[in-house]
Amino acid sequence: MASDDGPTSADHDEIDTGTEIDTDTEIDINATMPRLPLLDRVKFAVLAVVMQLGVRVLQRLMRAVLDFVSPAARATRPTLVKRYAVRNALPVRIFIPESLTQSSTSNLPVLLTIHGGGFVMGAPADDDAWNRAFADEHGVVVVALNYSKAPWSAFPAPVHDIAALVGCVLSDSSLPIDSARAALAGFSAGGNLALSAAALPGVRARVKAVVPVYPCADWVPRAAVKATTRRYKAALGGFRGRADDYLLPAVGVFQWAYLRAGQPLADGVLSPARGPRGALPGSVFVVACELDMLAGEAWRLACGLAGRAVPAVRAEVGQEAVTAGHGELILDDERFAFEDVVEQEGGVGRYRWLLVPDVVHGFDHEDTKFLVRDEVAMDDARIKTAKVRTMIGRWLLDGPLGGNA
Repeated sequence: MASDDGPTSADHDEIDTGTEIDTDTEIDINATMPRLPLLDRVKFAVLAVVMQLGVRVLQRLMRAVLDFVSPAARATRPTLVKRYAVRNALPVRIFIPESLTQSSTSNLPVLLTIHGGGFVMGAPADDDAWNRAFADEHGVVVVALNYSKAPWSAFPAPVHDIAALVGCVLSDSSLPIDSARAALAGFSAGGNLALSAAALPGVRARVKAVVPVYPCADWVPRAAVKATTRRYKAALGGFRGRADDYLLPAVGVFQWAYLRAGQPLADGVLSPARGPRGALPGSVFVVACELDMLAGEAWRLACGLAGRAVPAVRAEVGQEAVTAGHGELILDDERFAFEDVVEQEGGVGRYRWLLVPDVVHGFDHEDTKFLVRDEVAMDDARIKTAKVRTMIGRWLLDGPLGGNA
């Protein structure tokens, strides 16, 4: 990277947004973030602070209780926590596979992950269980990155936080990593940040692949439009069978907190689904949830990257029917899964799509059990989480992070 301070505004400005005319006449591709009325701004500010403090206190309490009563929870903790001077207030959590012995001299591939939380909430520790399981299953060092939170830190500052920390980690000779075999992944808002950071030249040059998991990928369509594109399956019952999307009430707060008034929503770094394919590394694995208002934009992102026909903004994802098997994925239907290898400038691109059926946003995090409150749904999610995690690891190691990649 050019400097310890990460990308500058010039790095952002040189990205071609690649925006095209949208055929959906209800979608204004020239839209900008509006300046909200004063009372709305005050309301959203209060809600954002309450969310930050409430979730932080609740999660710390939960972790303390779990650490006390559950050896399994303690086993998911990182090998070490480290701070870098360039972002000293943003510690990262490092998971070294248990299979790596102290006497080993081999350097391992590295996966850098970014937590979600609507750009407002959350912490790297939210992904401890996933990160520890991935590291031990695949023999990969996993580093959970951190970023400053909105509304105190708005776009593009968190993107620059991620970019700076990527550079620090990949330049850290004290870690047992092969910096030439690095990938970036993120969940929800973290998926957006993974894509945004990977579009910056300094990160793109050092990262072989990106794995956005149920990301926000297109800020142009209104939230109410997005909510019409996911599936609603009353037959599932319980939380999964509800007739609304649980994210929808919070979207206004997240958008106001992360975006300053006047920000163009079609910016190709902010809305990766509207950016040019060449802005990202050549290997991208997009994962989405069928019962999630963000699934449609993830689908459009995957199709656009693969050079396929991009679905209309209002196209519904997945299928109306409930899948037959508990814990089963659908891999023989291209609405749910495909992988394309594309010849392009600079080499071959590998683009994979996976829509996880009958699960809600955040299905792969145990914290959702406090929302779902349905053990059948949670067991289904746990099985699918393990399968998806295995698929991601194999895809990375057989492809972009393989020894011959």
